Amino acid sequence: MIRHILRRLGAVVVLIVAASMLVFLIIRLIPGDPVVMMLGSNAADTALIDKVRGQLGLNLPIYQQYIIWAGNVLHGRLGTSYVNNMPVTLLMKLNYPSTLQLTVSALVVSVVVGLGLGIIAAVKQDTFWDVGLRTIALVGLAMPSFWLGLLLISLFGVTLKWLPVFGGTGWKAVIMPALALGIGGGSVIARFVRSNLLETIRLQHVTVARSKGVSASGVLRKHVIRNAILPIITVIGLQVGGLLSGTVVIEEVFSRPGIGVLLINSINDKDYPTVQIVILTFTVIFALVNLVTDLMYPFLDPRIRYS
Repeated sequence: MIRHILRRLGAVVVLIVAASMLVFLIIRLIPGDPVVMMLGSNAADTALIDKVRGQLGLNLPIYQQYIIWAGNVLHGRLGTSYVNNMPVTLLMKLNYPSTLQLTVSALVVSVVVGLGLGIIAAVKQDTFWDVGLRTIALVGLAMPSFWLGLLLISLFGVTLKWLPVFGGTGWKAVIMPALALGIGGGSVIARFVRSNLLETIRLQHVTVARSKGVSASGVLRKHVIRNAILPIITVIGLQVGGLLSGTVVIEEVFSRPGIGVLLINSINDKDYPTVQIVILTFTVIFALVNLVTDLMYPFLDPRIRYS
């Protein structure tokens, strides 16, 4: 078990380093000079531009810039925003609670919708319920989150006036963004849950349990869902990454403060330190969630042992 954990931690470290290198390179390939944007009206002063580039270390070869930046991050120095002239750490603290609230709420929506629709569709296989729920899941999967968000704004915000349309971080303000972001993930989970449960229902031990007179609910709870839970947990863990990346669009649609909006603005402003830390944070969260999901397997199914 310890060896497996160490191997997985090693893989997480490799993933984080590779992602940081990729982001570090790609952000610098975007047209535009961050120093020129910082100086504004003084951008015509070539000597000043060279001086600022030297102060920021942008005149060094890119590999040296990366080594210096990575060393600073390892020591907890995340840098200062070129645009706001604020520590990136402070920017993250100001914006991350809203994104965390949205991501967790959307994950709850995804799990509830996915498990509910998937279980009912599997139990009611080839009936009107099954066909209807599969159709709903397919529509939810095909519908872009930003378009669904606009529909929700039009219905619940403008027409019915039940929920606030833009801004805010209260529980009412998070309902529509969470639905817009979570329904797509819930549709993925629903389709996977249905197919996985149907495959498990056909296993021999389930047939034996039925022949012994175990109730339908007992068979479903003790023999079907318990044996199908591992792949479902894996899919739910993978959804976290999709939800985090989806906040970039949804926060913009609903004018919510958060990391997504911060990332878009930072990319537009060529704010290298902020972009690098935001994407690095997303990568670390995604990697750790999948690590935890993997390590949960032996606890959820005692038959699994890591050698």
